[in-house]
Amino acid sequence: MTVSILVVGDVVSEAGLDCLSRRLRPLQREEKIDFTVVNGENAAGCGLLPWQAEAILDAGADVITLGNHTWGKLKIADFLERCPRILRPANYSWRVPGRGWGVFDGPRGLRIGVLNLVGRVNMDPNVENPFTTADRLLKQAEADLVLVDFHAEATSEKLALGWYLDGRAAAVWGTHTHVPTADAQVLPRGTGYLTDLGMTGPARSILGIRPEQSINKFLGGLPQRYEAADGPCKLEGAVFTVDPEQKRCLSVRPVALRD
Repeated sequence: MTVSILVVGDVVSEAGLDCLSRRLRPLQREEKIDFTVVNGENAAGCGLLPWQAEAILDAGADVITLGNHTWGKLKIADFLERCPRILRPANYSWRVPGRGWGVFDGPRGLRIGVLNLVGRVNMDPNVENPFTTADRLLKQAEADLVLVDFHAEATSEKLALGWYLDGRAAAVWGTHTHVPTADAQVLPRGTGYLTDLGMTGPARSILGIRPEQSINKFLGGLPQRYEAADGPCKLEGAVFTVDPEQKRCLSVRPVALRD
């Protein structure tokens, strides 16, 4: 028996949310997906609103993960407390709302643990160490298999966590940089790994944003509020095929759909 896990890169703007709503369920049927994790922290541009979280769940996500823009829209705070299917990084302070770890019902009675972490290199250093946070939570994990979304900037930090958790997690993937990487692999002890999934949102853009706005920043122009680019969208992510009895990943395959 194998389990097919679909993970979807950062949903950017309402255009990305619309793309997810249109494309996710057909993709799940085509790939015979058993469980889906979607990173939604940019659905509001910077952050996530409660109605957008509900739309991502309605689109077919089993779990939503977040990242460094978790608090971009503070209206999400109460929703994090009410809805166990949305996770913010577990290495945030215990003082903030929500949870970063959960165990969810999978196919055939499987217990699927999902862990959300945020990196510290070139990010917000005011968080706990993601490596030791993972140690602490995995020691008490009562799950048949564990999935980890590591929302981080540095490829070295993402790779290091993947290798650190090799054999303890069925899958570790990176989000945040919005550009898919070409290093999908199964590590020696059976953990499926991919440094970055990419994004779900405007395809003709710079990380989902109007190109001229990003160029303006690098040219030293006046600060502007970023706006989502127009035009066709894309959905990027990966499928991890896992053997839950051996608790190891068998294959990792990137997926990319374009309008």
